[in-house]
Amino acid sequence: MPYKTSDARAQLLQTLAQATEELASGLSALTEAYELADEGTADRLERDLFNPLQLAYARARRTHTEFAERHELPDRTFQAPVAGAPRHGLRGFLDSAADAVARAEGTLAGLQDSMLPVEVGDPPLRAGLEQVRELIGHFPARTRELERTLGR
Repeated sequence: MPYKTSDARAQLLQTLAQATEELASGLSALTEAYELADEGTADRLERDLFNPLQLAYARARRTHTEFAERHELPDRTFQAPVAGAPRHGLRGFLDSAADAVARAEGTLAGLQDSMLPVEVGDPPLRAGLEQVRELIGHFPARTRELERTLGR
C-alpha cells in the first residue's frame, strides 16, 4: 500500500516520541530508586543506570527535535512522568525502570526493523536511533547485576 513520505515521517516521529516517553518513565523510576538506596548502591545506580539512561533520553529528544525541524513537522515537549508508589521498594523501582527501558528498546527496534527510517531517507535520524539503542543496550544486565547485590 503506497503512502506519502510526509505520512511516514509523521508516523516515525510519533513512534520516536513514544520510545522517548518510555525512557523518561525509566528515568523517573530511577530517581525514586536513588532516594531509597544506601550511599554505595546510589553511586552504582547513578553510574551504571541513571547516567547512560539520561544520555539516551537526551539523545532521543534531540533526535526527535532535529528530525521535526528538518522536515517541518511539529515538535513536542516531553514531560517527566511521576514514578508513583514502588511495587516493592527499591527493587520495584528498578524493575519499573527496566520495564520502561525494555519497552523503549522494543519500540526503537521495531522502528528500525520497519525500514521506515531508511525509506524516508534520513541518515541523522538513523544515527540517533542507533546511539540511543547503544546507550540502553546494557541496561537489563546492569539492572540485574545491581539487584543481585541488594541487601548484601
